[in-house]
Amino acid sequence: MNKEVPKLSTIDLRLKFGSMEVLKGISMDFREKEITALIGPSGCGKTTLLRSFNRMHDLTPETTISGDILLNGKSILYTKKAVTSIRRQIGMVFQKPNPFPKSIFENVAYGLKINNVPDKEIAAIVERSLRESYLWDEVKDELNKPATRLLGGQQQRLCIARAVAIRPDIILMDEPCSALDPISTLKVETLITELKKSYTVIIVTHNMQQAQRIADQTAFMYMGELIEFDLTSTIFNGARQKLTADYIGGSFG
Repeated sequence: MNKEVPKLSTIDLRLKFGSMEVLKGISMDFREKEITALIGPSGCGKTTLLRSFNRMHDLTPETTISGDILLNGKSILYTKKAVTSIRRQIGMVFQKPNPFPKSIFENVAYGLKINNVPDKEIAAIVERSLRESYLWDEVKDELNKPATRLLGGQQQRLCIARAVAIRPDIILMDEPCSALDPISTLKVETLITELKKSYTVIIVTHNMQQAQRIADQTAFMYMGELIEFDLTSTIFNGARQKLTADYIGGSFG
């Protein structure tokens, strides 16, 4: 029987900003339709790793990267495929909601239009994406309202709707709840759990309880290295590495 190809893999991934090595030989596999949480103290390389998955460091001066990143078994670093095409397959939701200065409808439709989706299909896809993001019932009567007038939690769900509209393979989330109140956080967590039925989700979080609530797998990083990567229940209840156990236990952070 052929071994199942992971949705996303890194192979000895190393990244430097100038002379400073930020990622130090990261090798890991992300399975399809699962949620993986990246945890670790600030500055350990979590966000750098996340941004490498959709080639965001291409825009950073003096960046060198080696090793490889595979999407569906094929390199996204050593490919002639346009970066915009890769980013269509690997969507990104940022820490702070960043709606465009456009209407709610146009925020979700934007990616569809630049990817040449026929106009006659856009309205249906916008509705579907807002429904998937648990936002439709709240905004269906005011789609022409400026997105910047939405509440913080609504703005973040709108950004998620914008990401899923183009049907990526993977959704990356960089601390998507850190700027939200507890009620909005719960709504976004519920949404993320629902999204894994259709997407592979990789999330950076400093919230240990959040990782336990929503993640299938958890990776603990420290000073640019992957210290431990396992099922979330194993990481939190039976970590093999003392450094992992100390971090989860609050000895440092």
